[in-house]
Amino acid sequence: MIKKFIIILFFSFSISNTLFAKSNYLQEGINLFNKKKFEDARFKFEKDIVFNPKSEKSYLYLSKIFNKQDKKNLEEQNLNTVILLNPKNEEALYNLAKLKLSSSDYKKSLELNKKLKLICKKFCEKSENLKIEIENLSKK
Repeated sequence: MIKKFIIILFFSFSISNTLFAKSNYLQEGINLFNKKKFEDARFKFEKDIVFNPKSEKSYLYLSKIFNKQDKKNLEEQNLNTVILLNPKNEEALYNLAKLKLSSSDYKKSLELNKKLKLICKKFCEKSENLKIEIENLSKK
């Protein structure tokens, strides 16, 4: 009887520690990102994804890190994952449209901006400015 109780107590303690650790990786990553410790933050976000593969925020922050590191392919890959998880993520749509614009893919940038315009709440003004930027650059 005591043996069973100790085993149950041990497992419940280890599970609660694991759950607690899982919930902290995202916040720790955000804190490190804000301190511009990008490699440490990247590790935390990747760890969060291991425990929570649908962590939209971790993928978004990874895309921001790769943007800072000028790793456009990895930035795009993570932005696409965010949009796959949440097609209405305004920041991901906007950032991907900007990324496509920087690679002179005006058609894709315009398409993404139109999607953003349909759903925007926080990024409406940015979307309008992006539309003007796309039009100006596509004329050159």
